[in-house]
Amino acid sequence: MNIDLQGRTALITGASKGLGLATALRLAASGAHVAIVARGREALDEAYEAIKEKAGPRRVAAHVCDVTQPTQIDAAFHAVRAQLGPLDILINNAGGHALGHFHDITDAMWSHDIDVKLMATVRMTRLVWPDMIERRWGRVINVLNTFAKAPAAGTAPTAVTRAAQLALTKILSKEGAPHNVLANALLVGLIQSDQIQRLLGHNVPRDGGDFAQQQIGNRQIPLGRIGEPGEFADIACFLASDHASYITGTAINVDGGMSAVI
Repeated sequence: MNIDLQGRTALITGASKGLGLATALRLAASGAHVAIVARGREALDEAYEAIKEKAGPRRVAAHVCDVTQPTQIDAAFHAVRAQLGPLDILINNAGGHALGHFHDITDAMWSHDIDVKLMATVRMTRLVWPDMIERRWGRVINVLNTFAKAPAAGTAPTAVTRAAQLALTKILSKEGAPHNVLANALLVGLIQSDQIQRLLGHNVPRDGGDFAQQQIGNRQIPLGRIGEPGEFADIACFLASDHASYITGTAINVDGGMSAVI
């Protein structure tokens, strides 16, 4: 399937590495103007150069933004809008795996996870929403994880905040539908990234080698392997396109069949 995003403008949060960067590269290769935001300047600059190489004549923007800070979200959005114009596609990808047992999680840990996931999504979406409604075209894609549907012991606070984002996605889909603004969620399982490296330990090869295949893939994932960032980026790009014009309010597992919940 040829996905053509010519003339569309996308903003991706948490896009200096991993799934966010892979998605930015895929959207740029499909013709979109792309803006990325992330906390670290050095990684952001490297990502910017990589995207520019893929983008050709398309415009690319990159801004440092800590999504737990409302003033930084506001500043990044307005800087991107001034450079690239109104946004058509928003991919809320910022976040991380904050896992622990309930009795060990402090108020500060709860507050931080709510800010970096739920409130960052609320704040950035609230900024892009009016342009999408006015232009009668928009795509909001919230990147969550499979704990949003199938929480397990030791998965708080992430499972709770991701579930809240899932509920928000459904609300956005209902309110956006009359205006052709679509909202969906992608629920990630185990996909190669720096985040997964930290979660599983540094003995997992970055190329998804023997350890990942035998010790994780074969035991936990029906497809028998950890996913690749490009596989995630492909479905994100599809949801951002006109090919997905009749899909809204859904949550798609991108997990190789790992989740027990459809």
